[in-house]
Amino acid sequence: MLALCKALDEARLERSLSWVELTAEINRPFAYTTSIPINVATIRRMAKKQAVTSAVALQVLRWLDRTPESFLVGHDIKRESGEALPEAGPDRILRFDTRSLYGALNAERRERGLTWKQVAQELPGFTDGMLTNLAKGPLIGFPRVMFLTQWVRKPASSFVLARSRRKGSLKRTCAMLLCTNRSL
Repeated sequence: MLALCKALDEARLERSLSWVELTAEINRPFAYTTSIPINVATIRRMAKKQAVTSAVALQVLRWLDRTPESFLVGHDIKRESGEALPEAGPDRILRFDTRSLYGALNAERRERGLTWKQVAQELPGFTDGMLTNLAKGPLIGFPRVMFLTQWVRKPASSFVLARSRRKGSLKRTCAMLLCTNRSL
């Protein structure tokens, strides 16, 4: 978490942005969605926390144009094949697909002949119930989710979706985009 927060603050200072301006830029994708924008205090207090919701982390990573793996200890910042987060249009929010992550965990568990309890013993901070609950599609914290993606040996991007939560009609969204971006 500290490395992510340090990178975010360095990028903020490099661009001469206040915390309010930074948060406004991170929240730009929320403008055309029914999703609740991230609060300035949430962004500012990230450095004081050991984890944040993956929804917040993914939007920060999107803004930084970095992969979740680039913040793993011993991992090079350059992107490996398949690590890039999916492209998301202006009306889409990045979210972890925990159901898909559960499917990958379950496949790996079966291949290795393990019980859920044994899997949980290999993953710090997880119980078997927490792992099986992923099948229901809950939100998951960051960087905790990275333990899971590393355990199944797949990039986090394999489990990230660009989810649409449009406000109004597609026609109205397109009209708003044209009005706000004269280069289109």
